[in-house]
Amino acid sequence: MTAPSNFNKFPVVKMKGERHQALAGWDAIGSGLRYAADQLDGEKIILVVECYPGVNSAEVIPEMVNRINPDLTVYSEEIFLTKEVIHELTQPDATDDRIFGYMTRLNMEDFLDPEKREQVNVSISSISTGIILVIGPGASLLAPAFDILVYADMPRWEIQMRMRRNEVGNLGLDNTDTGMEERYKRGYFIDWRVADRLKKRLMDSWDFVLDTTIPEQPKMVPGTSLLDALKQTAHQPFSVVPFFDPGPWGGQWMKEVCDLEEGPPNYAWCFNCVPEENSLLLDFGGITFETPAINLVFYQPVQLLGNPVHARFGDEFPIRFDYLDTIDGGNLSLQVHPLTDYIQEHFGIHYTQDESYYLLDAGSDAVVYLGLKEGVDKEDMIRDLEKAQDEGISFDDEKYIQQWPVRKHDHLLIPGGTVHCSGRNAMVLEISATPYIFTFKLWDWGRLGMDGRPRPINIEHGKNVIQWDRTTSWTKENLVNRIEQMAEGPGWREEKTGLHEREFIETRRHWFTGKVFHETHDGVQVMNLVEGREAIVESPSKRFTPFIVHYAETFIIPASVGEFTIRPHGESKGKECATIKAFVRTNA
Repeated sequence: MTAPSNFNKFPVVKMKGERHQALAGWDAIGSGLRYAADQLDGEKIILVVECYPGVNSAEVIPEMVNRINPDLTVYSEEIFLTKEVIHELTQPDATDDRIFGYMTRLNMEDFLDPEKREQVNVSISSISTGIILVIGPGASLLAPAFDILVYADMPRWEIQMRMRRNEVGNLGLDNTDTGMEERYKRGYFIDWRVADRLKKRLMDSWDFVLDTTIPEQPKMVPGTSLLDALKQTAHQPFSVVPFFDPGPWGGQWMKEVCDLEEGPPNYAWCFNCVPEENSLLLDFGGITFETPAINLVFYQPVQLLGNPVHARFGDEFPIRFDYLDTIDGGNLSLQVHPLTDYIQEHFGIHYTQDESYYLLDAGSDAVVYLGLKEGVDKEDMIRDLEKAQDEGISFDDEKYIQQWPVRKHDHLLIPGGTVHCSGRNAMVLEISATPYIFTFKLWDWGRLGMDGRPRPINIEHGKNVIQWDRTTSWTKENLVNRIEQMAEGPGWREEKTGLHEREFIETRRHWFTGKVFHETHDGVQVMNLVEGREAIVESPSKRFTPFIVHYAETFIIPASVGEFTIRPHGESKGKECATIKAFVRTNA
């Protein structure tokens, strides 16, 4: 009988000390803000509520107005340029492509109408007493001399869920009637970049931070408390909140192992280390506060990433872990990722989506499609891909693409430019660089997406980056199970499992029945318990509270942690466990 799941779907970081308190509910939040205003000297108080795109203004604005009862309310979205002007302003970055755009260089100021801004300044200046509420995206720019700043934040994954429900449009466009793909593309390439630039400028000025991720269940913490929480998190092991999503090729493995609800027909993806999209759950005195995990990267980049990684990537988290479940499902789309120079030139991204497949589990018939067969003719293959796309006929994958039988704990490396996909009946832990939407689909097995539409195929991009010399012999020599034992000791052994020299990520696997010593070497590490029910992460110097992980859980070790140990725990005591660890290669 299979043991019941112990997978933690909602990992929480508990704040130390008693002084960090949160408020829950609009009544408490309103009272807290009124009290904060009463403590200020002066007859005129400017209260700014800066909103991240995706915050539900239909809920937040009326609740704030009703409880603050301001003498003047300024709605920032009324100060934006017209929709037509904003569309023209952003179109060079949005492009006409169905999926891809270009990373914008715009700022929030560019969305505001200069004449309307001046009128707001006059209106605010004309009031000598009372409370002035300025609320919405860009509100802080309309009243930079604010007395109280509330930042209403929103995690990216929740924004995407709201986009799917047609609840959220794009910044300044009011376009909920357009397709999800268009809105997500604009969010990724424009809105979130614009909002993040402003967010980073404001973080040290936050008086309060508002969490409205769960509708009608708002929470608020003092800005200093949230920043203290981020500091604490950057010095201990932690996990972000994983999210799961169905897909046209999705499988059934995660339903059981991760204890997921039965509603969706399958689960294809689990994103369990993508700080740009995942959330952090923080426990403030028994109240769970949700904040985008990217805030940790923005606020504590050196402590989290380490000096060498921060010097190379800035305040971006460069390592991604996610799951691809095809157990009792189907093949992923046949695909290829861009080379570094291509992603820089065409999309404004400075590193590409190199990746690898680590097999957490595999059926007896599981395969991975990786590399080309010997003697493939480039023109023939592209012609056949285009015919399959244009005429709806089947692409002869067996003529062109090499299949590799795979077993549990195999590791296959996939540098950009390598044609690949996971076949059915494989449970893949994908370890990759972070740019996560730059997949050029070449063939999707003639099926439709979850929305009933054909998924976008990108042969034009793909044919420009396929490395035609990555054939069977090269792939076998360079990409398939390049596993090498590195060290061993009492109750443990360490193996190098990748990645390829073109990829900046290194991976190490440890098998252990006893305690294993690790060191961050001033670099962030991402780990997953790939064998064993439970393990415990500890600090030899007691610098952090022991951290328990369960099978298939991903966890992050900040660079600042330094030395740490991992050993079997609970049900796994006396049994062999294994972790896979990823980190950025440095010259050290």
